[in-house]
Amino acid sequence: MTTHETLVSLWDTYVAENAKFEEKGVKVAGSRARKALNEISKLCKERRKEISESKNAE
Repeated sequence: MTTHETLVSLWDTYVAENAKFEEKGVKVAGSRARKALNEISKLCKERRKEISESKNAE
């Protein structure tokens, strides 16, 4: 799975878990949402690096 696909998947996970937390008050869903956001942050940095390397290789 590419970094982009992983980011999209994690975003979908975040949206679903955040909805459970906000709408139903499931506290553990809040933890899972925060975990997804943390992973998204890491992957964003990695993806930025990939894009820069690709751009500079041209």
